[in-house]
Amino acid sequence: MRGIADTGFIVAFLNGRDRHHGWAVGVAAGVDEPLLTCEAVLAEAAFHVGSVGHVLALIDTGLLRVDFDFVGCLSRIAALARRYADRAPDLADLCLICLSERFPAHPVVTVDGDFRIYRRHQRQTIPVVMPE
Repeated sequence: MRGIADTGFIVAFLNGRDRHHGWAVGVAAGVDEPLLTCEAVLAEAAFHVGSVGHVLALIDTGLLRVDFDFVGCLSRIAALARRYADRAPDLADLCLICLSERFPAHPVVTVDGDFRIYRRHQRQTIPVVMPE
């Protein structure tokens, strides 16, 4: 499986007490190439799990790969922030929408239901992998 990792997936994977931990471990077992992500997701995940080291280890082990050009996507991020202002999206979500536009065959691996509402390229639904 390939995909784009959101914060909730990473937190659930690293936190054995998270209600989605089993789901996240199962998803990770099916990953055959690193899940793409961005620096904003890594920062959020490190904050939530209380360990930069544990999050960075996911890059070292090959579960995650940062593949995002923030500066190159800045105008698109700003446009998405305006479009979804009523939802108050965080920076990580906006970056992942941009990643999804760049890698359309990669679903976003998330526990965040907002990805069912967000659209890439204005109208296209974003494929997601989420717990039931």
